[in-house]
Amino acid sequence: MLLTPGPTPVPEFVRKAMSDVTIHHRTEEFEAIFKNTRELLLELYGMPEVVMLASSGTGAMEACVTNLTHKKALTINSGKFGERFGKICSAFGIEYTEIKNEWNTPVSVEAVVEAVKADSSIDAIFIQICESAGGLRHPVEQIATEVKKINKDIMIIADGITAVGVEKIDTTNLDAVVTGSQKALMLPPGLAMIGLSNEAIKKIDSKPRGYYFNLSIEIKKQRTNTTAWTAATTLIIGLGAILEKLKEDGFDNLYKQTALRANATREALKAIGFEIYPKVPADAMTTVYTEQSSAIRKILKNKYNVNIAGGQDHLAGKIFRINHMGLVEDYEASWAVNAVELALDDLGIRTFDGTANKVFASNMFKGN
Repeated sequence: MLLTPGPTPVPEFVRKAMSDVTIHHRTEEFEAIFKNTRELLLELYGMPEVVMLASSGTGAMEACVTNLTHKKALTINSGKFGERFGKICSAFGIEYTEIKNEWNTPVSVEAVVEAVKADSSIDAIFIQICESAGGLRHPVEQIATEVKKINKDIMIIADGITAVGVEKIDTTNLDAVVTGSQKALMLPPGLAMIGLSNEAIKKIDSKPRGYYFNLSIEIKKQRTNTTAWTAATTLIIGLGAILEKLKEDGFDNLYKQTALRANATREALKAIGFEIYPKVPADAMTTVYTEQSSAIRKILKNKYNVNIAGGQDHLAGKIFRINHMGLVEDYEASWAVNAVELALDDLGIRTFDGTANKVFASNMFKGN
């Protein structure tokens, strides 16, 4: 049972859709598929424009940095992926300033506002919606609202790689929202997507940059239902299939069930003695702090067939993360928390009595 926060399992109906006969990307047949997928993606995002890139999510992050920073960037670093925005700026010689917090601590609205007021050269802010290194949720929408009051021309770029398809995101004041195929959209890695505001498009067109990641060229091409470069045809076909399913089931139903599952999992793990790591948890995953992380994960995988993620860098062996993105069944999440409780018994830490499962079921029932 794969319950890592990316890559997520690819549903059987999506695998079947992607296994059909390969078609050429410069044909009317593929243009029709692209058009349908693009329209569904626009509906998911709720933004004026969207582009698909044949890359991982990091490629889309890079595209946003190079296309939307004309002066100076402000990056928010509360984990490995916030840190990545700064590294991308450094790689291109783009000036930036960074607000850095512990990996369990979201940035405050006040800190961002203060930084913007102190430096009028900042024209782009880069932040994660969910920082998956520690599983926290930044107050992105509130930050965007307050920053736009100061200067509406500052671009707000949000990494939604572990948030799009997980929760309803208020994009009213966001200018770019990035995601990747291998998270809540349940596809293999290799396709990135960016939702864009009208203001972002104007800025991109005012000073086109780059070659492969030139968003000005890509936007114009994709509006005609083709791509500037070779399209990730198989992944786009799969994306169309998964978006059709999510729309049929209802995007809001997906968000509700994901939030219920996330809350039930957190409550179940707290009930058997775990400490939730982030101060403000995101719904994409449950992250707990424990010095027994490595031992628990090993037992889960080898004895109970549950594969969850650990921590990175200074959190290696200190946290574990359970995924809630995608079409995770309630029984799978229930199995996972039950397996964690069994692992504690195996390690002689806590005698198994079924508490985790009972608390999980109780919270899911209350929510439904």
